[in-house]
Amino acid sequence: MAVLGPNRYGKAEVRVVHVRRGDQHELRDRNVSVSLSGELDVVHLSGDNANVLTTDAQKNTVYAFAQRLGDVEPEVLALSLAEHFARAPITRARVTIDQYGWTRLGPHSFARGGDEVRSCGVVHDASAGASVVGGLRDLVLMNTTDSEFWGFARDEYTTLAETRDRILATSVDARWRFRSTSADWEASYRDARQALLDAFVGTYSYSLQQTLYAMGAAVLEAVPAICEVRLVLPNKHHFLVDLAPFGQSNDNEVYYAADRPFGQIEGHVLAEDAPEEGLAWDC
Repeated sequence: MAVLGPNRYGKAEVRVVHVRRGDQHELRDRNVSVSLSGELDVVHLSGDNANVLTTDAQKNTVYAFAQRLGDVEPEVLALSLAEHFARAPITRARVTIDQYGWTRLGPHSFARGGDEVRSCGVVHDASAGASVVGGLRDLVLMNTTDSEFWGFARDEYTTLAETRDRILATSVDARWRFRSTSADWEASYRDARQALLDAFVGTYSYSLQQTLYAMGAAVLEAVPAICEVRLVLPNKHHFLVDLAPFGQSNDNEVYYAADRPFGQIEGHVLAEDAPEEGLAWDC
């Protein structure tokens, strides 16, 4: 006999571009996703849609709240939407937002700011309350020296040579858990991002794992409102090209940038007094 397990539904990737007009325009470019769960067994088991708020209505709500709230931080929009949706028969609402960066060129002119994305997620549960997670992804960083890798374990399949000088490059995927649902969201994001950059630049690295911990610890120190950082750091390998067949030396000058396979380094860094995570990572 089959039994229905956990389930949820929603509207994914509602693209919202908000322009605040004035002498100087302000631009917010976002992708908003909504996911709802609650008293939804009957729709799965019998097709009764009485408890189903249409995903089209969810989309329209996102647009309406974007206009009503105006030029606010993504966490504010996500918190407002999640609270709105978490009403019986819905008992839990998850809202995630990706915000794309634009660089100002003039009063009303902008250039897309690369691939880096600011992200946030909110879960609002009718019983457990709300949790907020912020973050970023696709922040590509490189140190062209001050990185070594040696003394690692070896087995019969190990061929990698030790190195005392290498390129260290990664594409940062960082998410951080806030202690509460009240914070200076803009300053927290700015300071957390800068802490990641400063730690990457300032850490003489013997492994990407060491760099990961330094980056997470730096965020916790810089932003007391954050109690936990989760990082995913792919190792963007750069290999020296062998120019010996052409009678040329290569003194750490010419590299081949490999896109795959790559090392995948992941880790969590927590404040000593971090509260229980609750629903936060359901974001």
